[in-house]
Amino acid sequence: MRAVLALGGVPQADLPDGVQQVRLRLLERAASGREAPRDVSAWAAVVASNLAMDWHRAKRRQERLGERLAALRQPAEHPSGEDSSVLSVAVAQGLDELPDAQRQVVVLRFYADLPVRSIAEQLGVPEGTVKSRLHTAVRALRARLHEDEVV
Repeated sequence: MRAVLALGGVPQADLPDGVQQVRLRLLERAASGREAPRDVSAWAAVVASNLAMDWHRAKRRQERLGERLAALRQPAEHPSGEDSSVLSVAVAQGLDELPDAQRQVVVLRFYADLPVRSIAEQLGVPEGTVKSRLHTAVRALRARLHEDEVV
């Protein structure tokens, strides 16, 4: 398991946590009543590989979030010549006008950069509901920004 995680690019310091995650998933599988894998070492290698991919995705998500936060601190020029703070204020006002359920999925998707599946799991709703709320919210925000002639 350690070798698969290490080859997957997981840092040395995070390897013990990765091994524990693989063991935990095996225990969860047994506790759920599902049949044990025929080849536990092969199953563990696949789970370790998936954990390494998840680690990379989480790391990249954190980097993108850091980039977004840094960009918010430094005002940039809007393509039309307006200051990006005007656009930021307009988006914030548009978010305030959205219903809570739509605002929640927009923030989780675009600010926290979570995938639709994770949002659905966290909110306890189907993925289709998350997609529908996102579509409706983005359409409303876009209409609001065009209405205010910010975009």
